[in-house]
Amino acid sequence: MSSYDVVICGAGIAGVAAADALTARGASVLLVDERPPLSLTSDKSSECYRNWWPGPDNAMVALMNRSIDLIDALAHETQNAIALNRRGYLYVTTDPAQTAQLQHAGETAAALGAGPLRTHVRPDTYTPSIAHGFDGQPDGADLILDRATLRRFFPCLADAAVAALHVRRCGWLSAQQLGMILLERACSRSARLLRARVEAVEVTDGRVSAVWIDNQRIATGAFVNAAGPFLRRVGRMVGVDLPVFSERHLKVAFEDHLGIIPRDAPLLICADPQAIAWTDDERAMLADDPEAQSLLDVLPAGAHCRPEGGTGSTWVIALWAYDAAPVEETFPLPAAPYFFDVTLRGLTRIIPALEAYIHRPPRPTIDGGYYTKTRENRPLIGPAGPRGSFVMGAFSGYGIMAACGAADVLAAYLSGEALPAWAAAFHPARYDDPAYRALLDTWNDTGQL
Repeated sequence: MSSYDVVICGAGIAGVAAADALTARGASVLLVDERPPLSLTSDKSSECYRNWWPGPDNAMVALMNRSIDLIDALAHETQNAIALNRRGYLYVTTDPAQTAQLQHAGETAAALGAGPLRTHVRPDTYTPSIAHGFDGQPDGADLILDRATLRRFFPCLADAAVAALHVRRCGWLSAQQLGMILLERACSRSARLLRARVEAVEVTDGRVSAVWIDNQRIATGAFVNAAGPFLRRVGRMVGVDLPVFSERHLKVAFEDHLGIIPRDAPLLICADPQAIAWTDDERAMLADDPEAQSLLDVLPAGAHCRPEGGTGSTWVIALWAYDAAPVEETFPLPAAPYFFDVTLRGLTRIIPALEAYIHRPPRPTIDGGYYTKTRENRPLIGPAGPRGSFVMGAFSGYGIMAACGAADVLAAYLSGEALPAWAAAFHPARYDDPAYRALLDTWNDTGQL
């Protein structure tokens, strides 16, 4: 077939979700990627999801709520083949001064539509999450201010923990299963997956007319840039310089043979900035390494971990974005010799038993990819460039959770359906508005974890 209604560049989670949404509306779709589907960045994440996002408006919460609705529906349709759970995110602080910030975050999120904030000062008012499944669980968040409640429901936490915010419409799933179900569903309709490289986009009279792939001309009236970390590079094919950059983010998996992290735990997140308690010898070693000297500074909040795997598994995955400087995308990723040690030490602030692994560490498996993002960490979804050219990307580590909702918006643009009011917050043309550019200068919280 030498013509398609839509050609999508990129077969990560964004591209396959777009193919699914477009074929559901009757479009013929060619999905093009030089790599296997879901293999570059989509399988590097923590596979988590949340509707917990900052303002200044409700657009991110609305997008995620819509996306989670679609994920829930798919889980119901497939008897939860995607292993979706709703264990939540648990933000933990050992600093009494942080308690007010957790409360403010809960109140703000509630005002934006993430669900109500419930405050607990004794154990009998708090309902823990279930280990498996997702039905019948509350939304919003539970602010736990009682140490007895923390000890009872989260015994792995430090005695120094003074408060925790349990965000409820959150959890994780099998990203590979989600992606493959979306891809198989799209291909069962009118999508074709092609292992190839997009070489050029042909524009005639200001409109997309064809895409060149391996010296072959494919006629099309619509081109979607869903190229993940290559978003900016592909954008230049249609004469658009997309306002994105990339950060390198890593994750580590290790066997918790001591059983320190409960197998039914939520995502456990340290809400405190911290300076690592290095020994004098360690400090001297880090000071001599120009690439490691920043590890001597106060590092940001956000070290987090969760149990990984099904029944019988002892694996844990952990992440900490303590180095989020913009970088060029290079593959394979450079080595990260300190990442496991630093992340493990950061987590001991809220889970002190992990100290047992510092001097006798299990063998880690370190993986990662690039978080391609906009300045304010909101995605680009909509028309960009000549007529018929669209972008769906800049999902900085949240592509798994956002893809279904974003694809729904993208498909609405292409099919002429009515758009939700919040879709404008993700339109690439938002940067043309002087008021929006001024707002960027005061943007404090991007929601990056």
